[in-house]
Amino acid sequence: MEIVGVSDIGENGYIQSYPMLQVSRYESGGDQVLQETIAQNVAIVREAIEKAAFRSGRDPDSVRLMAVTKNRSAAEVDAVIRAGVTLVGENRVQEANEKRPNVSLDAEWHLVGHLQRNKAKAALGIFDSVHSVDSIRLVQELSRRAEQMDRCARVMVQVNTSGEETKFGVAPDRAEELLAGVVSQSSLALTGLMTIGALAADPEDARPAFDQLKEMRDRLAPLVNEPHSLGELSMGMSGDFEVAIEAGATIVRVGTALFGPRAV
Repeated sequence: MEIVGVSDIGENGYIQSYPMLQVSRYESGGDQVLQETIAQNVAIVREAIEKAAFRSGRDPDSVRLMAVTKNRSAAEVDAVIRAGVTLVGENRVQEANEKRPNVSLDAEWHLVGHLQRNKAKAALGIFDSVHSVDSIRLVQELSRRAEQMDRCARVMVQVNTSGEETKFGVAPDRAEELLAGVVSQSSLALTGLMTIGALAADPEDARPAFDQLKEMRDRLAPLVNEPHSLGELSMGMSGDFEVAIEAGATIVRVGTALFGPRAV
């Protein structure tokens, strides 16, 4: 298997490139190279997390790395867990339902993609947390299903702080209302907020969306009482997670930087 790319953290502190898997892992010796490459990428990303945390005066341990495994195989998920990343994010309920039984190692699984109400029951049966709550109707359905399961489901509210019409999430001026709806449900436990930064070549272009979520969290946190919390800020992906950490992210959702580009 050929590995191209160089581990390089540039002068601005942001990762410039990553070792990438370029050839099928199923060729001779592929599993070992798969593991070595993913472990190398995990180390590079963790170094970048540490540097971003130090730049912003934060403890690197306050930031959790999530491996986003959309379109990745169970073998790749096992490899990233073996490399020490035990927080796994999936975008689709059906994909996670098919994949998770084939993953041999333990991890915490979070849903980070859009959730339709008709899949709420299935999602609660698969995931330890749902990051993408964006409507009161979804809140009500999750609450109803969680009560039927006799459990308290951990959720985050997704806020569209980038303002992009293609992104899901409640509008910032409706977020407080939705948060009130979540905390009114005894079968749900609010743990924080989630957003997706603006898609752009320059990571700095995502900073306003991250800053807005942090400001919103700081403003609304005093209104949220136990067992609910706004302690978590889930924001930042492969292209902008370092900026997100500087803005206050506690969970960064990283896929390509760990696994390489997805197969076309």
